[in-house]
Amino acid sequence: MEKVIIIAEAGVNHNGDFELAKKLIDAASEAKADYVKFQTFKADKIVSKSAKKADYQIKNIDDGDDSQYLMLKKLEMPDQWHHDLIEYSKSKNIQFLSTGFDEDSIDFLDDLGINFFKIPSGELTNKPYLQHVASKNKDIILSTGMATLDEIKETIHVLIDAGTPKEKISILHCNTEYPTPMLDVNLKAMNQIANELNVKFGYSDHTLGIEVPIAAVALGAKIIEKHFTLDKNLPGPDHIASLEPDELKQMVSAIRNIELAISGNGVKEPSPSELKNILIVRKSLHFKQNKKAGEIITKEDFIAIRPGTGISPMKIDNYIGKKLAQSVEANSLVLDIHFI
Repeated sequence: MEKVIIIAEAGVNHNGDFELAKKLIDAASEAKADYVKFQTFKADKIVSKSAKKADYQIKNIDDGDDSQYLMLKKLEMPDQWHHDLIEYSKSKNIQFLSTGFDEDSIDFLDDLGINFFKIPSGELTNKPYLQHVASKNKDIILSTGMATLDEIKETIHVLIDAGTPKEKISILHCNTEYPTPMLDVNLKAMNQIANELNVKFGYSDHTLGIEVPIAAVALGAKIIEKHFTLDKNLPGPDHIASLEPDELKQMVSAIRNIELAISGNGVKEPSPSELKNILIVRKSLHFKQNKKAGEIITKEDFIAIRPGTGISPMKIDNYIGKKLAQSVEANSLVLDIHFI
C-alpha cells in the first residue's frame, strides 16, 4: 500500500521567532506528519516595495499597514535557521522541507540536500523560476491555486523541457483563498487533474477544519498539505486558516484510517475479520412447531432464525411439499434427514 504523504505546513507561522519554529516542528512530529514545511525567501527578490497585501492578509494581520513587502520582510528565515531546524527536525524524527520562492532560495535549498522542491501556486506562471527548479532534476510538487487546467499543462511542459521528467512531477489541487469557502473547494477538480494529466496527485488545503483533506484522501489523493499553527489567534497572515496541534493530530490519524479503509482489493467478499460472524449473524431454517412423521410440510411450517449453522432460508423452496420421515420439535434445526 502506497502511503499518503502528509506535509504539515508551518509556512511563516513562526512569526520570525526561532523558538516558535522549533515548537512547530515539535507539534508536527507529535502529530506524526511525514514532513514539516517552512518557506524560504528574501522579500527583496519576490515582491516590490509598492505591492499591497491580499485582502485576507490585511484582515488576518490587522496592523494598519497594507505593505506586502514589510510583512514578508519580518517573516524571512535566516540561512542559519535552516541548518539548525534541519538538525532539530532529525532529532524529532520528522523530515524538514521548505518552499523556495526565488531562484537563489532554490539553490540554497538544493545545497542543503532538501528531498524535493515544492512550487507554490503563485509561481505556477513564473517561467524563469520554473525552468530553474526543473534544471535540478529533483522530484517536484506543484500547487495549482488560481490555475486553469490549460495553465497547469503549460507549466508541466515547461518543467519537462527544462529537465524534470513527468514521472517526477506531482500536482496538488488547491485554492488560495485563506480560509477557502467550502463552496469553492471544487474537490472533483483534483480528479480531473489526475485523469487528464496522468500524474501523481494530491491536495493542498486552506479550508477550516480537517474534513476536506480527509475527503481528498478518500478520493485518491496521495499527498496532503495543510497549514498548522500553535494558536490560531497569533498575529500573522496564515494562522487563522491553520490547524492547531490537536486538530493536526486528528487529521493525520483520520488520513491513516482512510488509507486502510480504501486499501482493499475492491472485490466484494467477506473480510477475514467477519468470517467468524457468518454462522452467528445469519439465519437457517428451523421447524416452527412440533410435527409428526408422515406430515407434508408447507411454507408456514418453517421459521428462519439464528444460528446460521443449518440450511439457508434461500433454499426453502426445495423443502416445501416434502413428507417428514420422522417427528420433529418446534425450533429444531431443519436437516435433510428429516425428509423422505
